[in-house]
Amino acid sequence: MADIFDAYALADAWDEMFVRPGEVRTAYEPVLAALQPIEPSELRFRADQMARAFTDRGVTYAFAGEERPWPLDLVPRILDALEWDLIRRGVGQRVRALEAYLADAYGHARAFEDGVVPWRLLLGSPHFHRAAHAVEPPGGVRIHVAGIDLVRDEAGAFRVLEDNVRVPSGVSYVIENRRAMTRIFPSLFAEQHVLPVDGYAQRLLAALRAAAPGGAASDPRVVVLTPGPSNAAYFEHALLARLMGVQLVEGHDLVCRSNRVWMRTTRGEVPVHVVYRRLDDDFLDPLHFRPDSVIGCPGILSAAIAGNVTLANAVGNGIADDKLLYTYVPDLIRYYLGEEPLLPNVESYRPDEPGQLEAVLDQLDQLVVKPVDGAGGQGIVIGPKADADTLERTRKAVAADPRGFIAQRPVALSTSPTLAGDRMAPRHIDLRPFAVNDGDDIWVLPGGLTRVALQEGNLIVNSSQGGGSKDTWVLAEGPAERPAPVGAAGPIPAVAPRRLGPDGTRAVVPEGAQQQ
Repeated sequence: MADIFDAYALADAWDEMFVRPGEVRTAYEPVLAALQPIEPSELRFRADQMARAFTDRGVTYAFAGEERPWPLDLVPRILDALEWDLIRRGVGQRVRALEAYLADAYGHARAFEDGVVPWRLLLGSPHFHRAAHAVEPPGGVRIHVAGIDLVRDEAGAFRVLEDNVRVPSGVSYVIENRRAMTRIFPSLFAEQHVLPVDGYAQRLLAALRAAAPGGAASDPRVVVLTPGPSNAAYFEHALLARLMGVQLVEGHDLVCRSNRVWMRTTRGEVPVHVVYRRLDDDFLDPLHFRPDSVIGCPGILSAAIAGNVTLANAVGNGIADDKLLYTYVPDLIRYYLGEEPLLPNVESYRPDEPGQLEAVLDQLDQLVVKPVDGAGGQGIVIGPKADADTLERTRKAVAADPRGFIAQRPVALSTSPTLAGDRMAPRHIDLRPFAVNDGDDIWVLPGGLTRVALQEGNLIVNSSQGGGSKDTWVLAEGPAERPAPVGAAGPIPAVAPRRLGPDGTRAVVPEGAQQQ
């Protein structure tokens, strides 16, 4: 009988399942035992059956102009209780700091007056909306839902790669991935004591209802506002509305009068108190933002300013997930919370600061350059893998607009066994935990979306770039392992940059690359 792990060779990165060749991590022993007896052809058959089931259920995504079944790999990503406790507390800490920053930026601006964050960062952000100054969110909550992207570095430590507090997506795939995996490996869930994910919709609904304006009825009406079926995340919008038991609406289903929002129904208009909107600020209200938007609702921002409706997430949140602000979040945690960051950033450069532009341009071939407003992996240049023409174009772009980019050291993202044809091969992964803020507590969904780069050597995990996913299992109990990361080729090599890092210390830039 063939063993699909026979040819598995560790990459020069932390491997989630194996400590070293032939030595599996404790949490993965039941998974390995369940997979090894299965013939490669049988495993491929199960994967194909799952893809057909996803297509039949409409669990798809748009790639290269066509709808494809959501790619779920059969090998789960496992986090033990101690690892998850760190992630849960670290994500909660980060959301609390970003909430404080948003309240400050649209309020008294203490962090700017005290020099923690420069004024140019706020005033130069395209997502800074002066209209948001007039909005007083119920309970002080602007980030009702957050998606914080994490990676595990070469030493096995979790780091924050970026923050998503505008319209974070992907939680529907977490729910669907779990449904599929419980059908494929039902006995493993009982043996492993995996924490469930099916309570997300109830948590989200409770948080949205808690965010209703003070004058709302005792039973506030919540709706999910979608751009429509042509949107790539429409499946998620429809699923969440159905699981919460609320209406899925488009802009033309809503009407604003006298600074109040109403929903058109076959029985007449009914009041709306909370709008969980899944479209960007620019398209939300043509009276305040893009006048050519036909998918928003005219006057809805005025209703929010008047305190008659809550928009979740709040307008103007984009200033908190600007990638340049990302570099300041550790300082914001210390400033607002008086705590040390539980989850560190990836070491980063700010080209708009004196001396930093020269440092970035001098070692461009050793860094990852990202546009501060990029999404879906678009615009990222991985210096160690880029050709001379790409590096030259990037050099000119960064020099012309230093505020528009950040640079980071390349991180060799951790790998996980992934079915590639009829064998298992290491593929790079990240993790997006989802946090729900009800004003009293920040609850983090146990697990989150593990995204995987399906092509060998690729580090762009976004589905829009051809990435897939894994079900993320959080174990209810069990100690975290901390063995030294050793790959098949031995310790991970490193090269030293030619200049000092952004904090004035000598940085180490390991070989590898990363994604957004």
